[in-house]
Amino acid sequence: MKLRKFILNIFGAVALCGVAGISMAQNIPADILASARASGVIRIANTQSSPPWSLIDDKLQPAGYDVEVAKEVARRIGVAKVVFVADSFKNFVEGLKVGKYDLVMNDLTPTPEREKQVDFAAPYGVEDFRIFVLSSNAGIKDQPDLKGKKVGVTTGTSNETWARAHLKDSDIRTYDNGGFVFNDLGNGRIDAVISSHFGGMKYANVNKLPIKEVGPVLIYQLSAPAMVKGQQALKEAVSKAIADMTKDGTLDRLARRWVGPEFDMVGDIGRALKQQ
Repeated sequence: MKLRKFILNIFGAVALCGVAGISMAQNIPADILASARASGVIRIANTQSSPPWSLIDDKLQPAGYDVEVAKEVARRIGVAKVVFVADSFKNFVEGLKVGKYDLVMNDLTPTPEREKQVDFAAPYGVEDFRIFVLSSNAGIKDQPDLKGKKVGVTTGTSNETWARAHLKDSDIRTYDNGGFVFNDLGNGRIDAVISSHFGGMKYANVNKLPIKEVGPVLIYQLSAPAMVKGQQALKEAVSKAIADMTKDGTLDRLARRWVGPEFDMVGDIGRALKQQ
């Protein structure tokens, strides 16, 4: 009897979890854009730990290029307030699917695998990804040198997807936090990291880690707002807002402020789109 009761309790708990997941998904409005305009609030997810795209500033508020673009997009689609929801890359797709937030705007790349599960609006960002190693490392200079090496990536990112597809002979190590992966590189626990130029140089310059980037650009990765499938009005409105921000210079202005004074955001987006 005790065993039967235990089994029934287990099945009951699983059923409740399933109902909770369905309930959350059912709470997604039929028209997220109309709902957000009516309430005056839209929920947008970011990591708040991936500068210059999203971070927490000295006033303990979300800041960064993606954050500022998100605020401007919200204004242009007719929503007065943005509530930023902190989450990790590995949770973004599922978070959208269960209604945890309305949009993801945090350097999220529209990969084929993600596009099967969620929709993306027009791209508003781009960055190049490279190999980072210890400054003292003279043996790793390019992608072929990563054979047999321990390579760190952030869990759930397109960096992980790219590494697993192109570094078949490497030992891929995943980390939930970009800081952890670079700390392990600095401590010698891994041999290399695949990261954006900006992410890696931040740890080199700000955190004073003895690391360097080597080799040519591995891949350009676009970033675009992600949303649950079927929200055509939201997708079109956000894409139009981004197109207008591209034309009127807003994207370049925000990129110069947050990414770098010489960064050609709109030009690089165009070059990345041509490479697809």
